[in-house]
Amino acid sequence: MGRIAGGPEVGMRHAGRGRLRVIVALVLLATWGGGLAFLVRREFFQGRAERLAEAAMRLSPGATFYAVEQNGTRIGFASTTIDTLEHGIEVTDYFVADLPLAGRVHRASARSVVMLSRALALRTFDVQAEAAETPMRVAGRIEGDSVVIFAMDVPGQPADTQRIAVRGPVLVPTLAPLAVALGETPKRGKTYRMPTFDPQQMQSRDVALTVAAESLFVVDDSARFDAATKAWKSALTDTVRAWHVVGESGGFDGWVDAQGRVILATQAAGITLRRMAYELAFENWRIARAAATDSGPARDIFESTAISAGVALSASSLPRLRVRLSGVQLAGYDLDGGRQSLRGDTLRIERRPVPATSFSLTTRAPAFISRFKSELATEPMLQSNDIAIVQKSIAITGLERDARRVAEKLTRWVHDSLAKEVTFSVPNAVQVLRTRRGDCNEHTQLYVALARAVGIPARIATGLAYVRGKFYYHAWPEVWLDDWVPVDPTFGQFPADAAHLRFVVGGLGRQTELLRLIGNLQITVLDGAR
Repeated sequence: MGRIAGGPEVGMRHAGRGRLRVIVALVLLATWGGGLAFLVRREFFQGRAERLAEAAMRLSPGATFYAVEQNGTRIGFASTTIDTLEHGIEVTDYFVADLPLAGRVHRASARSVVMLSRALALRTFDVQAEAAETPMRVAGRIEGDSVVIFAMDVPGQPADTQRIAVRGPVLVPTLAPLAVALGETPKRGKTYRMPTFDPQQMQSRDVALTVAAESLFVVDDSARFDAATKAWKSALTDTVRAWHVVGESGGFDGWVDAQGRVILATQAAGITLRRMAYELAFENWRIARAAATDSGPARDIFESTAISAGVALSASSLPRLRVRLSGVQLAGYDLDGGRQSLRGDTLRIERRPVPATSFSLTTRAPAFISRFKSELATEPMLQSNDIAIVQKSIAITGLERDARRVAEKLTRWVHDSLAKEVTFSVPNAVQVLRTRRGDCNEHTQLYVALARAVGIPARIATGLAYVRGKFYYHAWPEVWLDDWVPVDPTFGQFPADAAHLRFVVGGLGRQTELLRLIGNLQITVLDGAR
């Protein structure tokens, strides 16, 4: 099947700037609150609940402040405040930064207020994030240590309430280092495991956390104003013992002191949080912003995460591609299957033609519907049962009932109907349908919602796409047409070409696994047919 009318050229021009939700999670959500974007497992609580509760009683209230830097340039401020109350503990995290993105600087901020039990178990949470023109709020509570009830609120849309099962008491990710430090003196080489519910991703998930090293740090405790330089200078310092704590799958990577407070945390795209006195962290950033010149922003986040191909490939419609992947552990990624085959460290991708016809939308058997239950379901931010989504899917489909032809119609409509604009928000299918603009995430989110609404199983794929000499992080849909077929409404491709390297299938919770690729993955092109 050839390219859809209009071709991928418009989409290609914006692909290098196409923002994955995982990048948003990285620079906006995963960095705020001391940069503690990692998850740990249930086993921490086994036999330790009483000791953790006793240790939590020693928790002192206070505030910790951080300078947010990118590749050595100050771009923002973050803080964590802990208040010990009579019946619990309140933790407030705040993050604000001017993020260089697609040639512009975007102000992004996030704030969370979390209420914990005296044993540090999650009770309620309220997370608010805003980037550019799109604010979002998620608030919820734990019911009986077994269910998380939360509501997501995006302006212009009705609140979306969901329930998620959890297994016993859970922590929030930002409190995991605190739990490690208060439970016992961290031991080098030891792995800690705890359950958490992450309100940023709306998921209960199990991951591990390891203490990799121990060292001493000099931390600025107070500051004085220097009239000559019109900036704050360090006044007093303190020498602090800290432990290097590393989360699996690209999670938290930072140094934590004996009270569980972060001293230094690093993230992908050159983002660093560094603990210091309030005046040094906030006032100096404010002063620098006021005196900023047009010397140019910090390194663009998209370019920071791009991977050089080392060769020039065809600009579009690549039928085959063979690459060697190195620098990271490939286990756990969705690299093998369908048109992709992984043998050792060599990945082969082939653009396969879509069958001329597929199943009929009017004759799907109950077994088919049961098999693809999750790929036909509505989800938060992917509202396939919304009346506007359903009506639009019917209007696009018309009288056509062959799934293959409907999938092609949807690809053409989304490609032609959405303005190709870089956005800086978590995509919402209903909102995208209303605004008719966005990058690869908005195109993918709307397409999957429309496909599910009309009865075609669809899912989100994320990974890398080749554009002008580099592989950029990208998102695209896969639809079931007697096999999983990748399509790309951003580029206008049906099916998508072999320049799409799928690493992950699923929503934001799985896309964060791409974080461990950033700065580590190396790609060697072995063969790319033009």
